[in-house]
Amino acid sequence: MPERTIQLVVQYDGTEFSGWQVQPATRTVQGVLEDVLGRLAGAPVRVTGAGRTDAGVHARGQAAGVTVATHWTPERLRRAVNQQLPEDVWIADSHEMVPSFHARYSALGRRYRYVIGLRDDSWSPFRRRFLHPWPDARPLDGDALSWCAQATLGEHVFRGFAVRGTAPPGDDHRCEVRDCRWTETDGTLVFDIEANRFPHHMVRFLVGTTLDVASGRRPRDDFAALLGARENDAVSPPAPAAGLFLDRVTYPDHLYIKA
Repeated sequence: MPERTIQLVVQYDGTEFSGWQVQPATRTVQGVLEDVLGRLAGAPVRVTGAGRTDAGVHARGQAAGVTVATHWTPERLRRAVNQQLPEDVWIADSHEMVPSFHARYSALGRRYRYVIGLRDDSWSPFRRRFLHPWPDARPLDGDALSWCAQATLGEHVFRGFAVRGTAPPGDDHRCEVRDCRWTETDGTLVFDIEANRFPHHMVRFLVGTTLDVASGRRPRDDFAALLGARENDAVSPPAPAAGLFLDRVTYPDHLYIKA
């Protein structure tokens, strides 16, 4: 049967999910998508994600690759899937891709955003699912935030900012960070970072350690040392999952089939 390769741009509220990847006896985003697509196709459909977000992490632009029969155009598939998805998952867009497209290995880069609430209303149940309410009354040092972001730019081995033992033995955790910045607007502090790849927990470890530096709990030298560390023994605890979003995944133009 002729087949079509489609990229689905997936948005989800990660609060009630045990992460992206299929796991036995627990609710995951990949599992929900594969269940819906399997019912539509009348046969199992494998969904490949650009990244494995952890439990509680959200997405505004997760990319998922699927292979389906040719009668499923990208828009027809998007509409059909959305009709059956639960309210905490939505397909925002869809694109036909060349057969060689792979959601993970074809990606040029990924962009994450971490959101921190500085005002008292950040503790509201209507907001705290999607940010980290900052619990410390002491102000954060803006110069320290910027210094850590600038230090993160470029190519580094991020073993000091990654969960130990979750990557293949030969993986040196080397990443190229292309954009990294902190901005504050209307009582919200936002961390944006874009790189070619991200080891497990890297963004949350970066945020947690930066906040410790900016609040005076750790010196800047600690952060610099972690950028060259071979293990994660000295890293700060990771920032809570609720503030993290996978914002965007980028691919080469030639992988898209234009209508």
